[in-house]
Amino acid sequence: MLTKEFTLTATPAQTTTLSALMAEPEAAVSDAPLYTPEAAGFLLALLLLSPKEPKEPRGK
Repeated sequence: MLTKEFTLTATPAQTTTLSALMAEPEAAVSDAPLYTPEAAGFLLALLLLSPKEPKEPRGK
């Protein structure tokens, strides 16, 4: 089996720089939705204030 042997010629500073470029840093602010109690209260108020379903008319 033929294999090539090679040596790394990168300096530690270059290795660190390359690692920093390859790593995907985590964002400080995320776009994920967060739980807010105010929103739950707002949705409950909308549910209570929504119009009621019409009732079936009784036979005449």
